[in-house]
Parts: sequence; C-alpha cells; structure tokens
Amino acid sequence: MSAHDSPIRRSVEVEYWVIDERGRLTEPGALVDASPGAEREFVEPLLEIKTTPCATTAALREELTERVATVLDRADELGKRLVPLATPVHADEIAEIPSARTRVQNEVVGSDFEYVRHCAGTHVHVEQQPGVAVDQHNAFVALDPALALVNASPYFRGQRLAAGARSKLYRWMAYDDLPHQGRLWPYVDDREEYTRRLERRYEDFETAAIDAGVQRRAVAKHFDPESAVWTPVQFREAFSTVEWRSPDAALPSDAVRLADRLAALVGRLDEVDVRIEGDRGRIGHDELVLPEFDAVIGYVNDAIRDGLTSSSVRSYLDRMGFDVSAYDPVSHEIDGRATVSPSEARDIRLEHADRLAADVRRVGPLVGD
Repeated sequence: MSAHDSPIRRSVEVEYWVIDERGRLTEPGALVDASPGAEREFVEPLLEIKTTPCATTAALREELTERVATVLDRADELGKRLVPLATPVHADEIAEIPSARTRVQNEVVGSDFEYVRHCAGTHVHVEQQPGVAVDQHNAFVALDPALALVNASPYFRGQRLAAGARSKLYRWMAYDDLPHQGRLWPYVDDREEYTRRLERRYEDFETAAIDAGVQRRAVAKHFDPESAVWTPVQFREAFSTVEWRSPDAALPSDAVRLADRLAALVGRLDEVDVRIEGDRGRIGHDELVLPEFDAVIGYVNDAIRDGLTSSSVRSYLDRMGFDVSAYDPVSHEIDGRATVSPSEARDIRLEHADRLAADVRRVGPLVGD
C-alpha cells in the first residue's frame, strides 16, 4: 500500500497569550478546564490547545476550531481573551510557572532563557510513514523557510528584532551558547544518524547542566534525549510523528492550512524521486528536489529577517508547493515602528484577539482531502 492510500494523520498544538479585557497579560486560570487539549505552558500568561491525530483536513479543522471556540466561550465569561501573536510585542518580564524541569533549563541556558519566555508558537505533527520517514524528515527540513508564512510579531520588549522575532529569539539568542540547540539540523541519511545526533546533543545538555551545578540524576529525572533538545524538525517517537516546530502562534485556519500542506507532501513521497541538489529546490509531477542544506539555511535566515518581503523566500516557497498568496503574516502588518509602547502593545493584542474570535467563526473551503 502506498503512503497516500491510507489516511495520514496530522495534529497541531497552538499557543496563545491570555489577556484581560484591557489587553494586559494574565493567567489562563479556569480556561485550562474549558476544553480537552487545553493545557498550561511553562510561563504564566500562555495557554496551549492541542488536537488529537486527525486523518483528514476537515477533521483537523473541525476539532481545532471547536476546541478553540470552546475556550473562547469560557474566556468571554471570565473577561479574558486569547491572542495569536508570536510575542506579547511589549512585556518586560514574563513569569514562569515553577517546576524542576524549568529550573534545570534556567541553570543550563542561563539568563538567555528569558528570551524563550516571550515566545508563542505552533507545532505541526504529521504521522511517520513507513519506508519514507527519512525523506519526510528531510522534506520538512527543506520546508523550514515556510515559517515566513505566519511570522506573527517583529517585536520583543517593544523593540523591533526581525520579521520573525520569535525565530530570532530561539535560534540566534536564547540557545546561542549551546551548540546545535535551537538551530535547524542538516538532512540525515538514515534514522541511525538522527539517533546519534540526538544522543550527542543530550550528552552536551547533560554536561552543560553538570557544569552549572545541576546533579546528573536531576537531569535524568526530567529529561531524555528527545525532550532535552530544541530543534525545528524532530522525529517524535512518543507520537510516531515528524514534528515541525518553527511556525509562530497562528490563527487556527493557518495552522490547519500548514498541516494540510505537509500531510499532502508526505502522501506523495513514495511516488516521486526525492533527491538533494543545487540551491533552488522544486516540487514536480514526479520529483521532489531539496536544496543543499546551506541553501536552505540561506532561505531560513531570509525568512526570519525579512519574511515574505523577501522575493527569494516567496519564490522558493512557491516552487515548493505553497500557496503564498493564501497567507497574510501579521508581522508585515504591524511592522514599521522602531519601538512600540506598552499601551500600543495592549491595543495590538486586543485587535488580534478579535481576529482569532472571527477566525473560528469563519467557514472556508478545504484545501486537501
């Protein structure tokens, strides 16, 4: 049976900032109990909403929309809102929820872990397909510049960083002193190569923790090789998926659209010739050409710095099968100011809370299935 003859399950996890009716960050409180899949994140004003694995675009959209809508209904009762922005735009300190795991991360990463507290993103899981899982991983690596489609804040603490501020915070600032953490990893030849990388990164993390005064057993208690690393594309054995962690916090419609595109691509991997060559990349009727990894990194860097204002990024994503015109990244809309005041940030949050509420009420055509 070919990969596309059976349904390819996909799921998403979306993170949203919680605000009060004046646009100020606040804790989720009872929102955590409003819907299945609603969970606290490691910082106080952030709520995550997860779906179960879904076999079709229609099922994923229905489940995600229903869960977000249910949380929004409860939020209305409590005078709270959800905000689909990659950063709070302007916030001095984001408080953590105390936990042993977070304490270890703070010791290892140091003061730069502050950058991670200001980030909200979207994770897309697509079921691993027997026989083509390595091609699936490598294709997701090549598609990482698609983060530009949903860049959702250029600001950190009111200062402009980049079109993709969250990606810059993670990849170039938070983990800059930890080798291979936070960055996109190169293509792999086989699963064994990926496993070796993962184990080496865990050893690096463990060494850094011990050097920072953390006991080895504390690291082992709260982390394993899979959970100790942050890289944008990962094999997830617990879910039997390949996970793409790069997109910013996004509207449900955009999260579903991204998951649909990745699942559709995976459905063709056993039918096409997959190869790595050159610096352009393309998807054809009978081939999938992935650019050399250095070229991918060039597109990723442009996607973070400039987003869809980069003509090279737009052209690349078009060649790789994305409908670029279907996306309208928030970053380009709210960009243009060197600084944003706290009151302006509150207004921006309120506006985008309204957009999230409108998005879950909107019914549009399905892309896939």
